[in-house]
Amino acid sequence: MDIQLKTKALELLQADADKIKNLIKQQTYALCIAQCKAFEEVVDTQMYGFSREVMYAVRIGFLTEDEGQEILSGLERELNMLYTEVADTLDEEGAE
Repeated sequence: MDIQLKTKALELLQADADKIKNLIKQQTYALCIAQCKAFEEVVDTQMYGFSREVMYAVRIGFLTEDEGQEILSGLERELNMLYTEVADTLDEEGAE
Protein backbone atom coordinates (compact mmCIF):
# COMPACT_ATOMS: atom_id res chain seq x y z
CA MET A 1 0.00 0.00 0.00
CA ASP A 2 1.10 3.53 -0.70
CA ILE A 3 2.69 5.08 2.39
CA GLN A 4 1.34 8.51 1.42
CA LEU A 5 -2.24 7.18 1.40
CA LYS A 6 -1.78 5.55 4.79
CA THR A 7 -0.29 8.75 6.19
CA LYS A 8 -3.19 10.78 4.80
CA ALA A 9 -5.72 8.33 6.28
CA LEU A 10 -4.05 8.58 9.69
CA GLU A 11 -4.01 12.38 9.48
CA LEU A 12 -7.73 12.49 8.64
CA LEU A 13 -8.61 10.09 11.45
CA GLN A 14 -6.52 12.10 13.91
CA ALA A 15 -8.26 15.30 12.82
CA ASP A 16 -11.65 13.70 13.46
CA ALA A 17 -10.49 12.41 16.85
CA ASP A 18 -9.28 15.91 17.70
CA LYS A 19 -12.71 17.33 16.79
CA ILE A 20 -14.35 14.98 19.30
CA LYS A 21 -11.83 15.90 22.01
CA ASN A 22 -12.31 19.61 21.32
CA LEU A 23 -16.08 19.23 21.52
CA ILE A 24 -15.72 17.76 24.98
CA LYS A 25 -13.10 20.27 26.11
CA GLN A 26 -15.36 23.14 25.08
CA GLN A 27 -18.20 21.69 27.11
CA THR A 28 -16.05 21.19 30.19
CA TYR A 29 -15.82 24.93 30.54
CA ALA A 30 -19.60 25.13 30.53
CA LEU A 31 -19.75 22.12 32.88
CA CYS A 32 -22.35 20.69 30.55
CA ILE A 33 -20.77 17.23 30.55
CA ALA A 34 -22.05 16.35 33.99
CA GLN A 35 -25.43 17.97 33.55
CA CYS A 36 -26.55 17.43 29.94
CA LYS A 37 -27.77 14.01 28.85
CA ALA A 38 -28.15 15.36 25.31
CA PHE A 39 -24.43 16.17 25.25
CA GLU A 40 -23.60 12.61 26.29
CA GLU A 41 -25.68 11.32 23.38
CA VAL A 42 -23.86 13.65 20.99
CA VAL A 43 -20.51 12.29 22.17
CA ASP A 44 -21.75 8.70 21.84
CA THR A 45 -22.92 9.43 18.30
CA GLN A 46 -19.60 11.07 17.41
CA MET A 47 -17.67 8.12 18.84
CA TYR A 48 -19.82 5.64 16.92
CA GLY A 49 -19.26 7.52 13.67
CA PHE A 50 -15.54 7.72 14.35
CA SER A 51 -15.35 3.99 15.09
CA ARG A 52 -17.03 3.32 11.72
CA GLU A 53 -14.42 5.51 9.99
CA VAL A 54 -11.63 3.58 11.66
CA MET A 55 -13.17 0.21 10.78
CA TYR A 56 -13.56 1.34 7.16
CA ALA A 57 -9.87 2.27 7.06
CA VAL A 58 -9.08 -1.20 8.42
CA ARG A 59 -11.34 -2.94 5.89
CA ILE A 60 -9.74 -1.20 2.90
CA GLY A 61 -6.26 -1.91 4.20
CA PHE A 62 -5.16 1.59 5.23
CA LEU A 63 -4.77 0.43 8.83
CA THR A 64 -4.16 -2.90 10.50
CA GLU A 65 -6.72 -4.09 13.02
CA ASP A 66 -4.22 -3.38 15.80
CA GLU A 67 -3.65 0.17 14.56
CA GLY A 68 -7.39 0.78 14.38
CA GLN A 69 -7.94 -0.59 17.85
CA GLU A 70 -5.11 1.55 19.23
CA ILE A 71 -6.61 4.70 17.70
CA LEU A 72 -10.01 3.95 19.25
CA SER A 73 -8.56 2.93 22.61
CA GLY A 74 -6.37 6.02 22.74
CA LEU A 75 -9.31 8.33 22.10
CA GLU A 76 -11.44 6.53 24.69
CA ARG A 77 -8.62 6.88 27.26
CA GLU A 78 -8.32 10.61 26.58
CA LEU A 79 -12.08 11.10 26.81
CA ASN A 80 -12.20 9.21 30.10
CA MET A 81 -9.46 11.47 31.47
CA LEU A 82 -11.47 14.55 30.46
CA TYR A 83 -14.59 13.18 32.12
CA THR A 84 -12.58 12.42 35.27
CA GLU A 85 -11.19 15.96 35.35
CA VAL A 86 -14.71 17.38 35.13
CA ALA A 87 -15.97 15.07 37.87
CA ASP A 88 -13.05 16.07 40.11
CA THR A 89 -13.73 19.76 39.45
CA LEU A 90 -17.39 19.34 40.34
CA ASP A 91 -16.48 17.44 43.52
CA GLU A 92 -14.08 20.21 44.55
CA GLU A 93 -16.67 22.90 43.88
CA GLY A 94 -19.27 20.97 45.83
CA ALA A 95 -16.93 20.67 48.81
CA GLU A 96 -16.42 24.43 49.01
